[in-house]
Amino acid sequence: MSDPAKVRRHAERIRELVASVVRSQIKDPRLGMITITDARITADLRDATVFYTVLGDAAAQSSTAAALESAKGLLRSTVGKALGLRHSPTLTFVLDDVQDQVKHIDDLLTAARNADAEVQRLAAQAKYAGEAQPYRLDEDDDAEVDAAETADAVEPRGGDQR
Repeated sequence: MSDPAKVRRHAERIRELVASVVRSQIKDPRLGMITITDARITADLRDATVFYTVLGDAAAQSSTAAALESAKGLLRSTVGKALGLRHSPTLTFVLDDVQDQVKHIDDLLTAARNADAEVQRLAAQAKYAGEAQPYRLDEDDDAEVDAAETADAVEPRGGDQR
């Protein structure tokens, strides 16, 4: 098992190397506007996953995926030589769909905000189904309660009176 700091350093180095090679050495016309966003490597340093984003539609994403798949050998040999490991890590490329997820979450938040505004608008126009004070006491009950309270104040009840 490797040191976690060493694994992080190797992952960062792989990200930098792949980005550099994609920018300078791969001349595939299928390669679109690509950004290498992240790289992760297993603790045994044998398998690396490289995350990337592509500017464009689904066709640009699929053609870029094909270009990266065809350049995988060149990228793996470059990474293996630069890292100086006994075994060159296998590279797996994964489309990073963070932007799509961010857009989806923003759409959900907008829908929730609109629903809240609609509820507030309806609440402002709402009226009580019955009276505003459903527990209103009759006038006779109020007089009895007031009389009982004044009697309690005048005559103490219970307990020793010493």
